[in-house]
Amino acid sequence: MIQELQLYNTISRKKEIFEPLNAPHVGMYVCGPTVYSDVHLGNCRTFISFDLIFRYLTYTGYKVRYVRNITDAGHLEGDRDEGDDKFAKRAKLEQLEPMEIVQKYTLGFHEVLRLFNTLPPSIEPTATGHIVEQIEMIKTIINNGYAYEIDGTIYFDVEKYSKTYNYTILTNRNLEDMLANTRELNGQDDKRGRLDFALWIKAKPETLMQWPSPWGMGFPGWHIECSAMSAKYLGQEFDIHGGGMDLAATHHTNEIAQSEACSHVQPAKYWMHTNMLTVNGTRMSKSAGNGFLPHELFTGDHPLLRKGYSPMTVRFFMLQAHYRSTLDFSNDALDASEKGLKRLMNAMALLPKLVPSEQSDVEIEPIRINCINAMNDDFNSPVAIAELFEAARIINTIYDGTNKISAEELEKLKKLMHDFVFDIFGLKNEEADNTNLNDVLDMIISLRQEAKSNKDYATSDSIRIGLQKIGIQLKDSKEGTTWTKI
Repeated sequence: MIQELQLYNTISRKKEIFEPLNAPHVGMYVCGPTVYSDVHLGNCRTFISFDLIFRYLTYTGYKVRYVRNITDAGHLEGDRDEGDDKFAKRAKLEQLEPMEIVQKYTLGFHEVLRLFNTLPPSIEPTATGHIVEQIEMIKTIINNGYAYEIDGTIYFDVEKYSKTYNYTILTNRNLEDMLANTRELNGQDDKRGRLDFALWIKAKPETLMQWPSPWGMGFPGWHIECSAMSAKYLGQEFDIHGGGMDLAATHHTNEIAQSEACSHVQPAKYWMHTNMLTVNGTRMSKSAGNGFLPHELFTGDHPLLRKGYSPMTVRFFMLQAHYRSTLDFSNDALDASEKGLKRLMNAMALLPKLVPSEQSDVEIEPIRINCINAMNDDFNSPVAIAELFEAARIINTIYDGTNKISAEELEKLKKLMHDFVFDIFGLKNEEADNTNLNDVLDMIISLRQEAKSNKDYATSDSIRIGLQKIGIQLKDSKEGTTWTKI
């Protein structure tokens, strides 16, 4: 029996039956990257998770408008409106215009997601492309009495808002505790309340990115862009708002406040958050020195990695954990995912070779129902993948003659595997594309090893550098030499 689709709503802190506001249409907004540097794996996990959700909702018949923004302005270094603008700071470091920084890292972001085989969103708006909408929303919030101006900067009045609405509805934190744990203003800030945040920030004369507004030259705060753009493309009320769990406490909390202060309705019916990444049990971060960039994971060029892993291996690894679970990176775990993906793809390659019989020893419908029920249980991809491994086992037994399958059941099996492996999980058979390349590179690596054995290090280095120039990274280890595409 097929169960109804349920998803975990961060606001209610429980699973709820998914009931779109205007079925079969679904509006989904996901907070995109801040494009001042290379996209990190935590972002990638979020986007792969919501790619899975987007694919599954589409597979089940919903018409999904998926909006994912690009933050290309207004994001200061500190969440409390402190420090320099991230784009201006990086532009100065690299001696480029801020929009050159935006273009460089937006292209890099798109390339990484292409390697991960994620589908593009329906709309990908930018903060700089929606300054007018943000200004208009701020004007409405001011007119409704929930914001104030001090010397060209507009602040959101959290204390006044909290008298009517629940500011901590998303996190269930105690407002008094938040105030107690927030630093005293000590005259260093113009804002009235310790939790107040900037909707519009007055620009200094030297500020590189600034726009005219009713309050003078300035730029938007970080939070207002998502409220303005989600309302523009999905309406004041829509179905799903997603992002990483690190956004819940500040960014998403402030989004809800802005939207309610503007339109008096909560913007999203369901709030969904992906969990964090760890490395060998320790939280992944730049300061801890254990953070991987995607290309480092692909090439293996990182001291914590034994070798590189293909984009599909990494995607499969991420899908083997539930999106709300902590995901721990380790060489052993990635090795296991690599083997598991190969096992699955080997089974997919055998499917066209299966010969149907008059009778069938296997029944595919229970596996299909289990897969659908797993996904209907808050998109439980690891349970669905376990079912696919059972289907792969059946494929192997039919191929080796242990079991028989009828033509009808074989068609069901082919559809099940294609639907889930390719359409829903978004996996690709990389080995099918690399068969000839594997043979060629094995020969080249053998020639390089022979040169090293003869102490002809110039030839050995020439081969390694030459391969690197055409996008192939070699990595030597005690077990031998491996290669990955850069």
